[in-house]
Amino acid sequence: MDTLVALFTDYETERGKPIPSFNHSAIQVNAVIALASRYRTKYRFTSETSLELEGWGSTPDVLIFPPTPLSLKADKIKVEESPLGIIEILSPTQSLNDLVDKADQYFEYGVKSCWIILPSMGGVAIYSASGKYTFFNENDTARDQVLGLEVPVAEMFA
Repeated sequence: MDTLVALFTDYETERGKPIPSFNHSAIQVNAVIALASRYRTKYRFTSETSLELEGWGSTPDVLIFPPTPLSLKADKIKVEESPLGIIEILSPTQSLNDLVDKADQYFEYGVKSCWIILPSMGGVAIYSASGKYTFFNENDTARDQVLGLEVPVAEMFA
C-alpha cells in the first residue's frame, strides 16, 4: 500500500494537481475529441503536456497550440512556449479557487483563453481574460470568442 500512496504523491507533486478521477479522465478525452474533430487543421491539441514558462511549471489537462507538425525525432519533455489556450477540469479533490488562480497565471504568461470545466455543474466557464468569463451549461454550445471555437457542452459530458 505504501508504494501506491507514494505513486499518487509523486503524480501530484510532478504535475502540481490531484490525480484525475474516472469522470475527469472521460471528460478530458471527450473534450479533445469534440474539439479536434472540428478544429484539427486550425489547432494542435495535446493533453497533459508539461509547461515550463519562465520558471513557472504547470501541466494543464488540455492545451491548444497553433497548428504545429510533430517532430518525431525531437520530442519535448517540457514546452517553454505558451499555448494559445488551456482547458482545466475541476477534480473532486480540487478547489475552484485554485483553478481560477491558475487561469490568472496562464494569462500572465500569454495564454489567450482558459476553459474551466465543472463536472458537477455540467458546465464550462470560458475565460478571455483574468476575471472575465462566460459560463455555458450542458444545454449550450460553448463559444470561445478569442480562439473561434464552438462545441456543444453536452459532448464533453457524454
